[in-house]
Amino acid sequence: MRPGAKDSTSEKELAGSLLLAHPRLRNPSFRRTVILLSSHTSEGAMGVVMNRPLGRTLGSLNTAFALSSLADVPVFSGGPVQKDQVILCAWQIQPEGEGFRLYFGIDAEKAEHLRTMGGMELRAFLGYSGWSGGQLESELDQESWVVAPIGPNLLELEADEGLWRGLLSALDPEWRILADEPDDPSVN
Repeated sequence: MRPGAKDSTSEKELAGSLLLAHPRLRNPSFRRTVILLSSHTSEGAMGVVMNRPLGRTLGSLNTAFALSSLADVPVFSGGPVQKDQVILCAWQIQPEGEGFRLYFGIDAEKAEHLRTMGGMELRAFLGYSGWSGGQLESELDQESWVVAPIGPNLLELEADEGLWRGLLSALDPEWRILADEPDDPSVN
């Protein structure tokens, strides 16, 4: 998809996609974010921000996890909704990049079991990103977001602002130019 072009992705196809904040999106809650969209229906959408690590682990956040096998799970800011709620997620890129398996909002027992599986990424998120029915579609029409597929190298990229820049740049050379623009145009 080219910069400024509208995405014709249908509702059903958005769950399991990435939402990349458009470079001109200045809302501090979503500026330069990558959101893993876990659900999208006519009633609304939900996902978590993939590139806002908090530099903490689940064990340091919650003493109930301090002695568990989940103590070292990294914690991310998942979004501006219910920031005190911990959401556990696991995912795995299928062999040879043939798909993506997501476990969203799982309990600790399921997370411990999934952790024993090879190639499974596990993260904890404080809060989530949510949209009411029609809200995300409106934001897509306003070109606030760029929809991107989940690529096989997602887990190899650093989970910080560089993730946003790398994913956006990989879509098209023009996006790379926009992603590299400085915040202050006077330093351009």
